[in-house]
Amino acid sequence: MSRKFHRDGGLPVSGLVGPLTRRRFIGSTGAALLLLVSRTGQAAQTSVLAVRVWPAKDYTRITLESRDPVVFTHQSVHNPERLVVDLEGVELNDILQSLPTKITGQDPYIQLIRAGRNRPGVVRLVIELKTEVTPQVFTLRPVGEYGHRLVLDLYPVEPVDPLLALLEKISPEEAAAGGAPTPRRPDDKPRKTAAAQPKPQPPQARPEAAPSSEPPRPTPPEEEDNVSRLITIAIDPGHGGEDPGAVGSAGSFEKHVTLSVGRRLKAKIDAQPNMRAMLTRDADYFVPLQQRVAKARRVQADLFVSIHADAFISPTARGSSVFVLSEKGASSTAARWLAQKENAADLIGGVNLGVKDSHLARTLLDLSQTAAINDSLKVGKAVLGELGGINRLHKGEVEQASFAVLKAPDIPSILVETAFISNPEEEARLNDEAYQDRMAEAIVRGLRRYFARNPPMAKSKLARLD
Repeated sequence: MSRKFHRDGGLPVSGLVGPLTRRRFIGSTGAALLLLVSRTGQAAQTSVLAVRVWPAKDYTRITLESRDPVVFTHQSVHNPERLVVDLEGVELNDILQSLPTKITGQDPYIQLIRAGRNRPGVVRLVIELKTEVTPQVFTLRPVGEYGHRLVLDLYPVEPVDPLLALLEKISPEEAAAGGAPTPRRPDDKPRKTAAAQPKPQPPQARPEAAPSSEPPRPTPPEEEDNVSRLITIAIDPGHGGEDPGAVGSAGSFEKHVTLSVGRRLKAKIDAQPNMRAMLTRDADYFVPLQQRVAKARRVQADLFVSIHADAFISPTARGSSVFVLSEKGASSTAARWLAQKENAADLIGGVNLGVKDSHLARTLLDLSQTAAINDSLKVGKAVLGELGGINRLHKGEVEQASFAVLKAPDIPSILVETAFISNPEEEARLNDEAYQDRMAEAIVRGLRRYFARNPPMAKSKLARLD
């Protein structure tokens, strides 16, 4: 091994081999360049800053966050099923080596991960799979708090069908009353699935709800049984996975609050004799905005309810709100700001823009939404009236803005801001189980009031398995 010193008498350049060591460099610039190249025999390596794994029934996501873009190749290997990913110019540091510890036995698709040097300058990830998957591997540019990201999405070959999951929870009597088909099984016995239970929360102080000028109103008896068929409601807990949503001053994540409220809301809706509910996500993972709408349309939902607990630029902003879609403009500056923030969720959560759905694109761009918006305003008013019984209202009327997640032209859709997580007092309330339960109960009362006064029409073409 030869050792040379550059002309200025600085640090030695060691480990040089080949023709480069026999060249004479004049000046410190050339010597510094030689030092940079000689350390690895190639360009400087990229460091992985964080690794994250988001397992879910819909798909499992693996994210590698780095300071610089990562050059990669990947291939699927069968018998046994594996996904092999080669990372070029990446340092095998402690963070990357911790990736195998992120995999648990509950992951529906990943058995284990191995990480190691495959050849000089290349780190290889071998993902051993429990079943065959359809991988989507793509990169994301820095956004928000994130640097460059390499994303590995592992989808099942047969996508999870939200309609089948919903139909499995319907009894033959409900199917007959609602007109929905019951999936056939070899033993002709419908499977009984318990309603989703609220996720346990750590014990916390339970602050009293702020007083309201409008107490909760019981549903008039004449309105209770005015629905002739089963009603399907899609509940959309905002954010999830890579997208934490708004973060409170005490460190609360919006994505956790929305999922907890969403689960409670689903349990209460499923307990109604003429209603059933589905969640666009039932765990901590990210669902692109378009897929949330697509799931609701797949089950032919009668209503879409998106749950949020957002933040505002001022920590004094407070109160509950209900939003519906606007085809023209936002009804207030705050509504416009919130819509822009929510519509950026796909950038933060990470969407593979190379995958396009022309049918869904037409749906989201369809401007024939007047009837759906009118119905949305009605249900929004009913829900807002009930929310006023448990929390002060941010505004006394339903607001409108161009939220992308509300753009299904054939489904009335509302977005409920349970409270402002950026307000310290309301953040504490959002983490209170009792408040979450009262919030879910108020939403259900508003939905019952709306459907009692506006019974859904019989569907000419009911949801069916294709």
